[in-house]
Amino acid sequence: MSQYYRVPRTKYKFNPKKPESFELSRSKIDLFVECPRCFYVDMRLGVKRVPGYPFTLNNAVDELMKREFDAYREKKETHPVMEEYGIDAVPFQHKDLEDWRHPFTGIRYTHEETGFTVYGAPDDIWENPKGKLAVVDYKATSKQEKLSLSADWQDTWKRQMEVYQWLLRGQGFDVVDRGYFVYANADKSLAALDGKLNFNLQILPYDGDSSWIDETLVDIKKCLESDSVPKADSECDYCTYREVTEEVISETKDADSPDQELPF
Repeated sequence: MSQYYRVPRTKYKFNPKKPESFELSRSKIDLFVECPRCFYVDMRLGVKRVPGYPFTLNNAVDELMKREFDAYREKKETHPVMEEYGIDAVPFQHKDLEDWRHPFTGIRYTHEETGFTVYGAPDDIWENPKGKLAVVDYKATSKQEKLSLSADWQDTWKRQMEVYQWLLRGQGFDVVDRGYFVYANADKSLAALDGKLNFNLQILPYDGDSSWIDETLVDIKKCLESDSVPKADSECDYCTYREVTEEVISETKDADSPDQELPF
């Protein structure tokens, strides 16, 4: 992964002398909520967490689902899975939709109090007969048990949807609190792969609450403007790794015996 990981970087980080020019992605807001220290080291000092490998299969499912719903968007018709779940809506048509869905452009809104330009890229948007919009996010999995949104690690998905709702409202759209996660669940009950995976589409509704975002943006600005690095979060694996690594290296350097076995 070293070919993709260059640190520290000089671009795309907060400049205290030009705070009004700062662009903040949806994922970086979530990083701050998860761990202010990791966020600060990334967005102020230019050293981000080591990235994981890309989920290329999930990305392929996302792309195919977009094409499928786009076909119904073009016809201005309700997708069968929406009808199955009693959702009276059609995929939303807008001239800027492709830009909104692109990760490097996204929906953009400048937060007045901080001056930050916040952006995020939703997978889809649906429109009901009253012209109100609902945010939609695609997910891919393969589970035998009933799908839900009850796991703690899914909180990041919920915040993701809430930021998208907040962005659309900032652009002047009438957005309902209820968004939808469209799950593509791969069927593992078949006798063989036969060169393809079969997916069942399921929809999980979620009622978002974006009231936390404005206050969080203010906290982010205070964090970035400070010259002090936030304390390590005991719940953050990355913080724990860095601290433990520094400790064992320090112990090794301070050891009296040059023949002492290294602890790693």
